Amino acid sequence: MAGPLEKIVIVGGGTAGWISAAVLARFLRGRVAIELVESEDLGTIGVGEATVPIIRALNGLLGIEEGELLRQSSATFKLGIEFRDWCAAGGRHFHFFGDFGADIDGIAPHHHWLRLRALGDPTPLGAYSFPYVAGRLGRFAPPASEAGSPAAAYRYAYHLEASGYVRCLRAVAERNGVRRTEGLVADVRLRPHDGFIAGLTLADGRQIDADLFIDASGFRARLIAEALQVGYESWSQWLPCDRAVVVPCEREVEPTPYTVAMAQAAGWMWRIPLQQRLGNGYVYASRFLSDEHAAEQLAGSLERPALDELRQLRFTAGLRRNAWVGNCIAIGLAAGFLEPLESSGIQLIQNAAARLIEFLPDRRFDPAVAAEYNRLTRNEYERIRDFLILHYCLSTREDTEFWRYCRDMPLPETLRHKIDVWRACAKVPLYSEESYRESSWVSIFLGMGCVPQRYDPQIEGLDAAELRRAMQQRRERIERVARTMPTHQAFIERRSALSRPA
Repeated sequence: MAGPLEKIVIVGGGTAGWISAAVLARFLRGRVAIELVESEDLGTIGVGEATVPIIRALNGLLGIEEGELLRQSSATFKLGIEFRDWCAAGGRHFHFFGDFGADIDGIAPHHHWLRLRALGDPTPLGAYSFPYVAGRLGRFAPPASEAGSPAAAYRYAYHLEASGYVRCLRAVAERNGVRRTEGLVADVRLRPHDGFIAGLTLADGRQIDADLFIDASGFRARLIAEALQVGYESWSQWLPCDRAVVVPCEREVEPTPYTVAMAQAAGWMWRIPLQQRLGNGYVYASRFLSDEHAAEQLAGSLERPALDELRQLRFTAGLRRNAWVGNCIAIGLAAGFLEPLESSGIQLIQNAAARLIEFLPDRRFDPAVAAEYNRLTRNEYERIRDFLILHYCLSTREDTEFWRYCRDMPLPETLRHKIDVWRACAKVPLYSEESYRESSWVSIFLGMGCVPQRYDPQIEGLDAAELRRAMQQRRERIERVARTMPTHQAFIERRSALSRPA
């Protein structure tokens, strides 16, 4: 039947369900009824406590005030990620949310850095990145408003408690008319003539019908996989980690304004600083490490006593073959999973919700609309997939079977092309639906020791001595401004106090 949607039902809460509900309610403004069905008996995964800067656009759209976010979710600020032991034991490199300064004569600054490096300058590239310098100093403040300041051209995100963030999202969604129904889906009724979802039957017998169904039920994928039998494409040949063990512990020192990712024998561990505790996890490949040994290693790595029992999680990196089938759209873990190395989980949910608004169907559910949605979704996942693989495949570690596998595994052609172009001329070809800018790729390439054969030959016309002076002035100014910022802890306390209700 043609005509606009009259009702949308979202199955599942958590960040996927409540972001979808809040975004839909914000844009549809009561024109379509929205109902979210979730059961308190089903827990949430809750491992995605680090975010990327796009979350601030989402919060601004929904009216979630930053001080409220800090209070509700014990949030701290995030300028990027520190990687330890990834390229080789003892090595450290960074991926921060900023570039390396303005272009010089139209050429990206990493080319000029490569030239100075070839001339013997030992200065790390990070010295030209404001968030890198501020993060290493333990400082934080929002980007400056004055144009030209080195503190103006960077972005930031948050470390947060997922359950607290969900409370913020739910409050916004319900304020805008979303109805929450407590219940467990016992059956999914399909229309016999076209296989579309006709409605849901809850465990207590209640019937829920709708035009459009959003599957936010997590790894179970209650609608898209169990009811509609849409298959899953595994990417474990490139991202072999398929397990995680997680636990919070007491925090020993002031929180860093960045996440820490530490390479291990069969994967990597994270440290995510919140206001009241430290989030810890070990992401690993079960073919190279047993669950028992992973749990022992994580427990032995904790800085302070654990605050809860260790939890084991299982997953397969990959993508649903189609996220949109008929009148069902999978969002979040039901649509696909990419390990949390670059904190892309909430970003993928947010972009899926925005994509749904852009391609909102009517009750005809034209297959061409679904096909375009699926094409864009696949592109986004594949671009992030390649960026994650880059962290593994460039490692020179040979100390364990896991790292030897990562070094030798065949790569997707899209990533192989990027690596080849980078090695040839220090440029990064970017495809459509890229989530990461050239500066992010440069950070990982150089951090992992992948130095290109040459830099842009156009910069040879610049006087070397003048270039040294200009680059020195650039990094001295960055250092000077960063040292005027408050410490991360001091800013959190100030921001929370300013936003606290009387």
